[in-house]
Amino acid sequence: MRIPAHSVCTAIRDDIVTGVFERGSRLTEEQLARRYGVSRVPVREALRTLESEGFVVTRRHAGAHVAEPTDQEAADLLEIRLLLEPLGAARAAQRRTEAHLKVLRGLVRLGQDRARRGQGEDLRSLGAWFHETLAQACGSPGLTALLTQLRHKTAWMYTVDQPAAPVESWAEHGAIVDAVARGDVERARALTALHAERAAAAHRLRRPERVRTSQHAVNIGSVRN
Repeated sequence: MRIPAHSVCTAIRDDIVTGVFERGSRLTEEQLARRYGVSRVPVREALRTLESEGFVVTRRHAGAHVAEPTDQEAADLLEIRLLLEPLGAARAAQRRTEAHLKVLRGLVRLGQDRARRGQGEDLRSLGAWFHETLAQACGSPGLTALLTQLRHKTAWMYTVDQPAAPVESWAEHGAIVDAVARGDVERARALTALHAERAAAAHRLRRPERVRTSQHAVNIGSVRN
C-alpha cells in the first residue's frame, strides 16, 4: 500500500510539535522513511510541505532541518491569530452549515459539562476540536488551512495554561456559536476577538525539550486523512 504524502506530513509535523525532533535537528529522507515505514518519495513531498508551513528549513549543502523560530516569530504568530480567528468566525456566520452547527453545539455542551466537573485534559482536546470545526465552518479552504497551521505552530511554540475559569471560557464558546447560528457577523467577530485575546494571555513560550517517544506510526493498516 502506498502511504499518502499528507499522512507522512502529519506524522512528521506532530513529531516536530511534540519535540520528538528537536529544533535545529537534521531530517534526512532515509531516516524518516525508515522511521515511518515508507519510501523516500512521500517523505520528500512531506518535507516540501512542512518547509512551506515553516516547520522545516532547507540549508544549502546541509539538507533539511527542523526550524528554530525566534521569540519575535512566536510573538508574531499570536498576533496573526488574533487577527485571523475573528475573521474566520465572521465568515462562519455567513457560510456555516447545519452540520457545522450541530457539531459546535455538541462540543459546547460537552465542554460545559467537563468544565463543571473539572476535567481539564478533556477540555484541552475539546477546545482544539471546537476551533478546528469553527475554522472549517468559514467556508474558505485557504483560510481554514491557515488557521489550522497557526494552531499547530502555536502548540509547537507555546504551552497553554488552563483557563482560571473554565466554565466562563466555555460560556464564551457558546456565545460565539449562538452568534454564528444567527448569522450575526459582527457579533461573531467581536466575541471571537475577545476570546482569542484572553486565550493569548495564557500562552507561555515553550523552551525546547527532548521528548523521546513518538505518538505516531504511519506504516499501519489505516492511515490518518
